[in-house]
Amino acid sequence: MAVWDDVVGQDRVTAQLAAAARDADALVTAEHAGGRPRPGEQPEPQTSADRSGASQMTHAWLFTGPPGSGRSTAARAFAAALQCVSPDRALGGAPGCGFCDGCHTSLVGTHADVEIVRTDLLSIGVKETRDLVRRSSLSPAGGRWQVIVLEDADRLTEGAGNVLLKAVEEPAPRTVWLLCAPSVEDVLPTIRSRCRHLSLRTPPVAAVADVLVRRDGIEPEAADRAARATQGHIGRARRLATDERARSRRAAVLKLPLRVDDIGGCLKAAQELIDAAGEDAKQVAEDVDTKETEELRAALGAAAGTGGRLPRGTAGAMKELQDKQKRRSTRTQRDSLDLALVDLTGFYRDVLALQMGASVPLANEEVRASIHRIATSSTPERTLRRIEAVIACREALDRNVAPLLAVEAMAVTLRAG
Repeated sequence: MAVWDDVVGQDRVTAQLAAAARDADALVTAEHAGGRPRPGEQPEPQTSADRSGASQMTHAWLFTGPPGSGRSTAARAFAAALQCVSPDRALGGAPGCGFCDGCHTSLVGTHADVEIVRTDLLSIGVKETRDLVRRSSLSPAGGRWQVIVLEDADRLTEGAGNVLLKAVEEPAPRTVWLLCAPSVEDVLPTIRSRCRHLSLRTPPVAAVADVLVRRDGIEPEAADRAARATQGHIGRARRLATDERARSRRAAVLKLPLRVDDIGGCLKAAQELIDAAGEDAKQVAEDVDTKETEELRAALGAAAGTGGRLPRGTAGAMKELQDKQKRRSTRTQRDSLDLALVDLTGFYRDVLALQMGASVPLANEEVRASIHRIATSSTPERTLRRIEAVIACREALDRNVAPLLAVEAMAVTLRAG
């Protein structure tokens, strides 16, 4: 299975990345043979992409696209293709076989020359970025490329972005930066102007369902239902098809439009939505925080057991970990709440489709009766105002408005229409 097989519904993007990987492989091969071309210069036109005389390879890439489009998947696949060591390359095979040691270790995150950076916090700061810049200046241990995949480039603080700029502006000869963000506007203009931009689209529902069946072994009917419900979001579709708790939470969210008949119902529904997001954050904390805390205590030399006394002078390290866990909990709660609001937007999208007589399949076919009830008791104008209220709530949460206040305001607007 080639590394591109998991990049769903992005044929144009994978074609560009495959051409760049071929050029990158030719550069490395020529340098090992003693030709030593300059970075970005193709010594010997090898492919149809090269016959124009311009190399398709460059040192910095920006992958953008809506959530679920597979930005990080495409970046990882490209990283694997750059590290491909399949012997078939010498016989004309394309880099990115998916089976060799270079491809496999890159995809699972254990390759010595591939650094995959993601954050479960609200932002990426200057300190972490400086560590990445230092890493980027090293020569690749395996002799091919030093690849840094920054999956959350949109979470860089302004100071961190300025630190990164210098490394992207003057890269080491064998370093490749792969930045991922929802849109180009989420990245500093000075950084994005130095990257080659690849825009990914939302994958077709049928393509997402196919990959769930093929890769995850999900029943075709369940895969189709999950892909349609999430409107092509690959990660959410997989979770919805495999996690009963996710299905239960989504079912509860889709009942909210029927529960905002009065102010009391609005406030109660808002509180329950916040509580459900908090429960998600608590479950993540239970899975991760205890393990992290015990590992740090052991590393600091604490006595066995959770009540063991820490050595003197180590309280600061424990406080730093607790602060990190608190920030992670905040982001998890906000992410869970945002997913609920996306589901709510999909509900009103279906309402609008019925009101306008559109010949498109409903994303939430399982609650057609509720959708029909809302559609017949309101107008398209009111439905659009409700969709705008959900979008306004998401924007308010991005601006750090108190979640309960933002959701209560949305619920009241949903009632008024």
